[in-house]
Amino acid sequence: MDSNTVLHSDNKEDVPVLLAELRPGREQLYDWKSSCETWSVAFSPDGFWFAWSQGHGIIKLIPWPLEEEPIRTPSYRTKSQCYKSAEVTGKCNLKEKILDCGQIVWSLAFGSSSSPAGWKLWPRSRQQASGSIRSWQLLATGLCDGHVKIWEVHTGRMLFNLSGHQDVVRDLSFTTNGSLTLVTASRDKTLRIWDLKKDGKLIQVLSGHIQWVYCCSISPDCSMLCSAAGESSVLLWSMRSYTLIRKLEGHQNSVVSCDFSPDSALLITASYDTTMILWDPYTGEKLRQFLHISLSRDLDYSSPEPQLSALRSVCFSPEGLYLASLADDRFLRIWSLEHEEPLSAAPVTNGLCCTFFPHGGILATGNRDGHVQFWTSPQVLSSLRHLCRKALRCFLTTYQVLALPIPGKMKDFLTYRTNY
Repeated sequence: MDSNTVLHSDNKEDVPVLLAELRPGREQLYDWKSSCETWSVAFSPDGFWFAWSQGHGIIKLIPWPLEEEPIRTPSYRTKSQCYKSAEVTGKCNLKEKILDCGQIVWSLAFGSSSSPAGWKLWPRSRQQASGSIRSWQLLATGLCDGHVKIWEVHTGRMLFNLSGHQDVVRDLSFTTNGSLTLVTASRDKTLRIWDLKKDGKLIQVLSGHIQWVYCCSISPDCSMLCSAAGESSVLLWSMRSYTLIRKLEGHQNSVVSCDFSPDSALLITASYDTTMILWDPYTGEKLRQFLHISLSRDLDYSSPEPQLSALRSVCFSPEGLYLASLADDRFLRIWSLEHEEPLSAAPVTNGLCCTFFPHGGILATGNRDGHVQFWTSPQVLSSLRHLCRKALRCFLTTYQVLALPIPGKMKDFLTYRTNY
């Protein structure tokens, strides 16, 4: 299979095409055989920054889009050009920053607020220049020693060092409503909820998992929290009462990644059992299942049994119509919600994580060698029907939709039981 094989699409624009690759500078004096993994990558909500955990406790904060012809520096390699907007550069004066976390970084997450209570933490020079900054951006970093360091993005200054976890902080998730509430998930089998507007005050500790917690995700409407661990079930929590809502059961092995759709109406989970499951988080109903049959050339295809591949990461596209996944067969897959087989695939060596650019069109992947690759992702003009569904589901639960005096087929469409 070549690098741009379309599996179930006649449209070549759906196939992931490699745009650029970032590699750590080899001039740094590290033991490159250990601790070099890129466990996490993230775009800021406004799309102005990209955070790259490049191994050895180092975070690189890069203004986005990338500079034209990034091959000029040893840290950048490219197959096509990614352009930086002169208007954005001149307006915000964004500069690349290096953050030394002092420990192996396992997780990253951006948080933002338009009017932070912690405004006094900013240097006066930044306050005076903040007229061009749309929001106050923070970056949270989860470390191998259980600490969480919080950084102010525009200055690169560390604001807080949160302690409490007793093991690796494997995942992080911010609320999207500007409250700067942060959820951290750890191998100590707990989740912790922090209020960064109150100097990083610990709000709640959630216990319920019996194995390492691998991932967490807060729904975009900030009503629910999903957490998954080295067990086959997924836990859903209320972000209002911090109590358990329900347990989702359907996987046969550890669940390692999860993500909500942009309208909070869907939840996707990925497991070592080689499947992804699409859930209705309000009812706990399993809507669809996606099976990862290995695409690797190295496997024996003469076997009558399909050879399956364990999952590493999954995420929703910004418009909510596509999924991206990384599996151990070293392929990036793009999926449509309408089909149980992948739309397209591209080879990614030792991929660990993936995330979409918040405004669409770009997908970033990180791997075990500390590299980051940027890929094209499907760009679609959402139908009016989907836009209406998305707008309604941002404030209506599944039960509220089912109670509406409308035809059953319309209810099925609005609750994603059908796509037509």
